[in-house]
Amino acid sequence: MMAEKVAFELVSPERLLVSQPVDMVVVPGGDGDFGVLPGHAPLISTVRIGVIEIYEGTSVSDRIFVAGGFAEVTAERCTVLAEQAVRVAEIDPDRVEEQLRSAREDVTEATTEGARHAAERRVRLAEAKLEAVRRSTVH
Repeated sequence: MMAEKVAFELVSPERLLVSQPVDMVVVPGGDGDFGVLPGHAPLISTVRIGVIEIYEGTSVSDRIFVAGGFAEVTAERCTVLAEQAVRVAEIDPDRVEEQLRSAREDVTEATTEGARHAAERRVRLAEAKLEAVRRSTVH
C-alpha cells in the first residue's frame, strides 16, 4: 500500500491559497482535465477556466475555481499559478449574478474592440463561477 502524497501548491497573485500534501489533484488543463498522482511524469500545462479538485483518499476534499494560469508537475509536486483563484464554497452566487449582469451590459455598451473583449472575458468568468457553484450543490 502506497502512502505517498503529492505536494500541491496553488498560488494566485493575491496569496498562496493551498500548500499541502494531497493524494491526488485534478487540474483543468488547456488540453483537458488531468489528474496528478505521486510519480507523475514532468509536465508544464496551461490551465483553463475551471475547478481544481483536491482529493484526500478517494473523495474530493476541496474544490477551487481558477480563472486560468499555468501548472508545473513533477514526480513529487504539482504547482498551479492561477490568474485568479477562489474556493467554490466561498463564491457568492448573488454577487456573481450581479457581476454577470454588469459584464453583459458592458459587452453591449463597449465602444472599442478591447473593451468588448474584456467584458466578454468577465461574462465567461462569471458564467463559469456560477456553473462551478451549481455543480458543487449537485454532489
